[in-house]
Amino acid sequence: MHFTLHSCRTHTLLKVTARSSSTFRVPCSHFSTAPVPHPTWLPALRSAIAIGDLRLGRRTHAVIITSGAAEDRFLANNLLSMYSKCGSLPCARRLFDQMPHRNTVTWNSLLSAYALHGLTADAIHLFRFLLRCPTVAPTRLTFTPLLKLCSASADLFPTSQSLHSFAIKIGLGSDAMVSSALVSVYSKFGVLQEAQHIFDGMDERDVVLWNIMIKGYAQLGFLQEAFFMFSELHRSEILHLDETSVRCILMIGESGELFEQVLAYGNKTCLLDDFADVLSRNKIMSEHVRNGDYDAALECFLEMKRLNFGYDNVTFVIVLSAVTSGEYFEAGEQLHAMVTKAGLCSDVSVSNSLINMYAKMGSLAYARHVFEDMKEFDLVSWNTMISNCAQNSLEAESVELFIKMLRLGVLPDQFTMASTLRACSGINIGYLMLEQVHCFTLKQGLFMDIFVLTALVDVYAKKGKMEEAELLFSGMDWFDLASCNALIAGYVINGYPNKALDLFSSITRSGERPNDFTLATVLKACSGLVTFENGMQVHSHAIKVGYDSDLCVCSGIFDMYIKCGNVKAASAIFSNISKPDDVAWTAMISGCVDIGDEEHAFHLYLQMRQSGAMPDEFILASLIKACSCLAALGQGRQIHGNAIKFGCASDPFVGTSILDMYAKCGNIEDSYSLFKRMNVTNTASWNALVLGLAQHGYGKEALKVFKNMTSQGVLPDKITFVGVLSACSHSGLVSEAYSYFDTMRIDYCIEPEVEHYSCLVDALGRAGLLHEAEKIIETMPYDPSASMYRTLLGACRIQGNMEVGQRIATRLLGLEPLDSSAYVLLSNTYAAANRWEDVHKARKTMGNRNVKKDPGYSWIEIKNKVHLFVVDDTSHPETTAIYQELEDLIRKIKGEGYIPDTDYVLLDLQEEEKERTLYYHSEKLAIAYGLISTTPPSRIRVIKNLRVCGDCHNAIKYITKVVAREIVLRDASRFHCFKDGVCSCGDYW
Repeated sequence: MHFTLHSCRTHTLLKVTARSSSTFRVPCSHFSTAPVPHPTWLPALRSAIAIGDLRLGRRTHAVIITSGAAEDRFLANNLLSMYSKCGSLPCARRLFDQMPHRNTVTWNSLLSAYALHGLTADAIHLFRFLLRCPTVAPTRLTFTPLLKLCSASADLFPTSQSLHSFAIKIGLGSDAMVSSALVSVYSKFGVLQEAQHIFDGMDERDVVLWNIMIKGYAQLGFLQEAFFMFSELHRSEILHLDETSVRCILMIGESGELFEQVLAYGNKTCLLDDFADVLSRNKIMSEHVRNGDYDAALECFLEMKRLNFGYDNVTFVIVLSAVTSGEYFEAGEQLHAMVTKAGLCSDVSVSNSLINMYAKMGSLAYARHVFEDMKEFDLVSWNTMISNCAQNSLEAESVELFIKMLRLGVLPDQFTMASTLRACSGINIGYLMLEQVHCFTLKQGLFMDIFVLTALVDVYAKKGKMEEAELLFSGMDWFDLASCNALIAGYVINGYPNKALDLFSSITRSGERPNDFTLATVLKACSGLVTFENGMQVHSHAIKVGYDSDLCVCSGIFDMYIKCGNVKAASAIFSNISKPDDVAWTAMISGCVDIGDEEHAFHLYLQMRQSGAMPDEFILASLIKACSCLAALGQGRQIHGNAIKFGCASDPFVGTSILDMYAKCGNIEDSYSLFKRMNVTNTASWNALVLGLAQHGYGKEALKVFKNMTSQGVLPDKITFVGVLSACSHSGLVSEAYSYFDTMRIDYCIEPEVEHYSCLVDALGRAGLLHEAEKIIETMPYDPSASMYRTLLGACRIQGNMEVGQRIATRLLGLEPLDSSAYVLLSNTYAAANRWEDVHKARKTMGNRNVKKDPGYSWIEIKNKVHLFVVDDTSHPETTAIYQELEDLIRKIKGEGYIPDTDYVLLDLQEEEKERTLYYHSEKLAIAYGLISTTPPSRIRVIKNLRVCGDCHNAIKYITKVVAREIVLRDASRFHCFKDGVCSCGDYW
């Protein structure tokens, strides 16, 4: 066996003492509290403790046992310490358990052993065991190891508070050692008010304790308090500042007179000899970051690395700030690796900077990983995670973090509360949570903080609780633009644009200056109200205060002009934007589509592509909507191709828009085919297909799709049932319409709205059940709409029921006295019954009231160009060829059995003249042009702004037979798909 010189001497000493102590032989399991003279071999035990030699300690223990001195409690306590220092806690615990008579030193020795090795659960369990022991009372040495363990984890903060309470209860609350440990714990967890209270009540405070307080204030950003504590320590006649005191201040990284004074003191007293180079470089980097020169800050850091200057936690805090602001994600990951290698992951300020960097760069998963790996947290850690979760649409997680923080006993500040309140606005149970958080702010005395109050106004407004938001706002004794903006935004969101304008006026009258958010939000109010004059005033004010060039304000201005119908002014504003972003392009293009200027929208899209800008989902969806409105299938296909090219076709919103576009352009086959290829999970796509099939006359297929939808667990909504009831209406399924109307209410708890009643009225009217339809209108819980009356009046015209027609026309004119369709339908009803005198009266009334009839016209798209026709149109450049083709068609279809139905000529003319009038209806002219401009077997698509007349409908069926071409006609009511002499509507429209 090999020993060091020291060990050999100790081994010899053990032999001698063993022989001289042979009279003390007792079993090792029996201990006595009687005093035993300390044998001369005690230094050997202490030597084993000092050098951490477990083998020597065990041999010493063996000699003590064989010498009969094992009952000595003093020796047993030293043995506990030895096993602890030598890393053998099981032996220490076994020895402790064998001692029937333990004193306070025994308990404290084992507690210290647990604290030394970080065994928190074992230490707390032992402490509870101690409290149940009637013969031993805790001392200050009992509390210090426990408090040390509690300071290692935020999860144990409530335990440290309990220990504090118990220390006060047994009279140790003012003990210097316990107080020092408590100050350390409270400072680490950011509860500086309590730490300061304990610190101020202590009679004796060493430099270490002062430094703990200085560091606590500095890390939480309370710089004035940190400087004050530093100055107080400097003025002390007993204690002296040390290197740690100076570093705690300098690591803040701030500049200013106080900072310079501390730096000068550190240099003068030679406390910063090794710190000076790093400190000066940190200061240079900090200046670069403050000036927005992030590249220079990174270059400075790289130079520090090349010159082997070293770095500290402040270095990484600064450079991570530069990386975050400059959005250098790859560099950020490399810095994280350097932080790990340097062993600074345990530094709270560095970990906080990493969390902030990952969150700002959109990698919240990495931020969460850093947060979960932290051994210690401060309030900034919690605030950073709570705030970033709220900002990244993880509101529920943000609130969960807030609750966890409270459970750990960490007290929030105004920034915590503001972030939590904003998170409440984005969760379903947010209002209940909002009330609880609101009460908590009152309890904590944070209610009147400007950040908290603004957040409260904002969240109540977003939840639609405008009375509460107004009450909070009215209680403010000072002007705060952020709160004003929150309330204005709330007014706009909740449909009170007039109040938004009133509040904006009061701001400007008071002389306060609005910002870009204020102006952009108020412009939304003007757009909602379509108030051109107010919008121009806001535009003028934006110019006056210098925000007219701001991108968000510009977008708001031209959106306002578009909504007010002034495309010229909007285009002028848009052209002044040097580099429009996605928001500007989207606002301009979608605005043009919304006001019906689809051609200008396509022109803008072409400009956008030429500028190199890439379209997003919103722009493509708007353009697809424009194609739907124009029934421009060719352009629609091109936009569909662009959506695939730019990877947007899989977006549910874009996909549904494309599906709807094909249906509205008369290509229900492609719409259905696209639907089958899509991974449809949203109700909107199902609705688009059901509505498309219904409009094309495939009522039974639409109902089949609806059943398939519900069987797959997709819940229908009110729009779904509009499509279902339309399918019943267009297919003459009256009983089915009643059945689905009841299903909607009973099975899906969807209360029918005006649109659903309109569909039911339409179904009854088409089936000739005019009195039942009229009864539905009279008994439904809504005021009838003009469109509902027009639908029923059209049915009266087809059925030739003048009695009901006159009543409905009277009611329609009562709602809309200048509605030309009411006069026309009533006139046509009279004409169909050969009541020409009544026809003349109706038309005279129209003339006297200056009511203009909407002209009927049809159009067809050929090679992306739209050609428009009216009845007897001769304006087209190819008129001669068109009329020649049409006359040939009339001759051919007459040979197939076509007979002109002169009942649809609602003029008092001779029969021959009536027939000729029928030949040149606008839809026939458009079809003739389509036939001479395209080659078989391509499909011809025509759109008409009014309802197709019965004669044209009959003629087109014959035309498809003689030309062997499919013709799709979309009129004001539905699609008609003609093929081989048959129409998809089944002659029911």
